[in-house]
Amino acid sequence: MTDPALPPPEPVKIGIVSISDRASSGVYEDKGLPALQDWLVRALHNPIEFVPRLIADEQQTISDTLVALVDAGCSLVLTTGGTGPAPRDVTPEATLAIAHKEMPGFGEQMRSISLRFVPTAILSRQVAVVRSQSLIINLPGQPKAIAETLEGARAADGSLLAAGIFAAVPYCIDLIGGPYLETREAVCKAFRPKAAQRPARS
Repeated sequence: MTDPALPPPEPVKIGIVSISDRASSGVYEDKGLPALQDWLVRALHNPIEFVPRLIADEQQTISDTLVALVDAGCSLVLTTGGTGPAPRDVTPEATLAIAHKEMPGFGEQMRSISLRFVPTAILSRQVAVVRSQSLIINLPGQPKAIAETLEGARAADGSLLAAGIFAAVPYCIDLIGGPYLETREAVCKAFRPKAAQRPARS
């Protein structure tokens, strides 16, 4: 049971960005933004204000969009698409160009998780950075891969084989001055040092 004396979860503004030439031009329906929004709603107790963007694979457009979302007060910005080796895949370059700090552990763990499913995960170039008081993370392009990298890799019996990257996101946002994110443990259990933890909700 949740303690009724607990204050309500803090609201959070999250930018979600789907990067695709074809989806942004209407050639096919974008699946990245719905996948990101669905997972975050399932994973967080916090009330979320989403700021969605569907844009083409243009480096300056991507960089400008990320800066605008940070300036608009998004504590977390998640992108999907444009992280492979193809000529039009420039999301990592656009993200690094506006970074104040690079957070390489996120990309390393995403590739580690994805390699449990497909050998071509080694071709992925996702990065994560901090800009001001915002954490920006490049995610894979497929909805299934988005969920796997955020939640982690699980065995057939449901046991966790590799921790998902989102387990580290709330504490990172604490450290850069953002709101206190509270996860639903059935989806993703956030890790914080004991001194940084608040009473948990059920």
